[in-house]
Amino acid sequence: MSKLRFTKMHGLGNDFMVLDLINQSHELKPAEISSWADRHMGIGFDQLLVVSTASSEDVDFQYRIFNADGSEVEQCGNGARCFARFVLDQKLSDKNPIVVKTNSGVISLAVKDNGEVTVDMGAPIFEPADIPLNASARAEFYEFTVNEDVFKLQAVSMGNPHGVLKVDSVDTAPVETLGPCLEIHPNFPNRANIGFMEVVDRHQLRLRVFERGVGETKACGTGACAAAVAAIQQQWVDSPVKVSLPGGTLNIEWAGEGHPVLMTGPATSVFEGTITV
Repeated sequence: MSKLRFTKMHGLGNDFMVLDLINQSHELKPAEISSWADRHMGIGFDQLLVVSTASSEDVDFQYRIFNADGSEVEQCGNGARCFARFVLDQKLSDKNPIVVKTNSGVISLAVKDNGEVTVDMGAPIFEPADIPLNASARAEFYEFTVNEDVFKLQAVSMGNPHGVLKVDSVDTAPVETLGPCLEIHPNFPNRANIGFMEVVDRHQLRLRVFERGVGETKACGTGACAAAVAAIQQQWVDSPVKVSLPGGTLNIEWAGEGHPVLMTGPATSVFEGTITV
């Protein structure tokens, strides 16, 4: 047996176990990740973030993300901010910004003087095949049937698939009941993160997100980006947009299709520890 060092972090309550697999090595197993994620018998987290050596000279690090159920996913916005703070705090890099390779592409992370992190999330993706979404053609809204009820969602990829549903109030939105049904809906072949979005005014949204493979979380960075993009597309809001989630607020900027989404928010270290493997 050996011991693995880890750091517990969170971005607006969306919490993570962060592993440096540059200075230590371990072969990750889904069942093991799931046991670590258990909030009663493990460390407890929404996602595991893994820092690895860069796979090419044009990036500084490789970044892998695993959900609490052990499944690997493409992107995590809150995790990206924690990743940036982690590599600087652990002195793995003195660069700022840093360039990171994820399973969905390359992102840029910059730590500001006030400690918040701005992430260049890249341009959102709308083509159904690339989200992925089972649809014959791109549309403003897509119909999803759940128990004979029809819901109209917007769909976008921020490196991972999102469905966004506009609601009158996030306080009364059926996140716990409808979220799981939409997450695994046949229209989303790789499942999806489902955002329940309330428009407050021209520069503010409220949002709750049922995350793929996790359930509802305190915050979702890519979900905030997807909601802001969806609302800007429909001219319900204007950039910049404050997205208020149960865990706090993220600032999202987007200049329109073809342009990158910029997300700014906090990243907090909670504690460091070791776990026997």
